[in-house]
Amino acid sequence: MTGQNLTKIYTLTLRELGGVDLPKSIKIYPTNFDYKDEVTAYLKDWNSDKDIVLGNKILKPTDREKITYTDNLAIVIGMINGMIDIVTAALIAFTALSLVVSTVMIAIITYVSVIERIKEIGVIRSLGGRKKDVSALFNAETFIIGSSSGIIGLLITYIISFIINQIVGHLFGIYTLASLPILGAVIMLVLSIGLTMLAGIIPASLAARKDPVNALRSE
Repeated sequence: MTGQNLTKIYTLTLRELGGVDLPKSIKIYPTNFDYKDEVTAYLKDWNSDKDIVLGNKILKPTDREKITYTDNLAIVIGMINGMIDIVTAALIAFTALSLVVSTVMIAIITYVSVIERIKEIGVIRSLGGRKKDVSALFNAETFIIGSSSGIIGLLITYIISFIINQIVGHLFGIYTLASLPILGAVIMLVLSIGLTMLAGIIPASLAARKDPVNALRSE
């Protein structure tokens, strides 16, 4: 082993024991997240390829030594965000599956309603109702079902969110843990109506194609 390497090891050992003026590491504890962002932004600028103005002096990249730093809080937050993303993806998958099942069930219920109201369809057609009138009748019913169910779901969501925020707020001082933005609520309502209307298209089309004579003869 060369003498230069021995000198480096000896200096490093003294630094570990606090025997030299040159510190081994510096720990910075910002008092809030804004100060933390300022510290990390400054360190990133220091390690970048642009010039830095320090007082009346301009430091070029060649005049600076790279600083190796570790943001422990950012690592923890990144891990938490990763777990939240996984849970969110799982919830989205379950939600999509439930939407598909509910769409199929709405289609079945609408078809059963058509079967039970064949005579009513025959009366409407015999009184001059057109095929599109019969189809519009069932489409209107599915629209009412979708809009009412969406509104009820949004009301329940807001009520539960309010209760959760009050409980968590009194315990930890955070009153905005659960929230549903207005845009998200509108999208959910439109999605509920759209899926319900989609589920009712085929049963409404079958009802419109019923023969009025045979429909009147049905019991």
